[in-house]
Amino acid sequence: MEINNAITALGALAQENRLAIFRLLVQAGPTGLPAGQIGEQLGIPPATLSFHLSQLSHAGLLQSSRQGRSIIYVADYAAMNALLGFLTENCCAGQPSCCPPAPVCTTEEPV
Repeated sequence: MEINNAITALGALAQENRLAIFRLLVQAGPTGLPAGQIGEQLGIPPATLSFHLSQLSHAGLLQSSRQGRSIIYVADYAAMNALLGFLTENCCAGQPSCCPPAPVCTTEEPV
């Protein structure tokens, strides 16, 4: 990821409602959520929500698709991972073995 893209993405996330929207969509998974449901769950009015979704989309953090009369928004996991990679690429003075491992998602129950 280039530094200008990272700055744009971090700037988009540096606002309470946009960060809440992005976190909600990350939690929703690859199926995403319709705009109306995002607004309802977070208590954001439609005009304000539209502005925030536009900012996140412009930053490359969301993808959208039309399904009937709804627009479904999905977190762009590749962009999220690229941003995280950019932020941690020089972790521990370039010695990744010193950095804690990233958590691994599993569907198994803990033992």
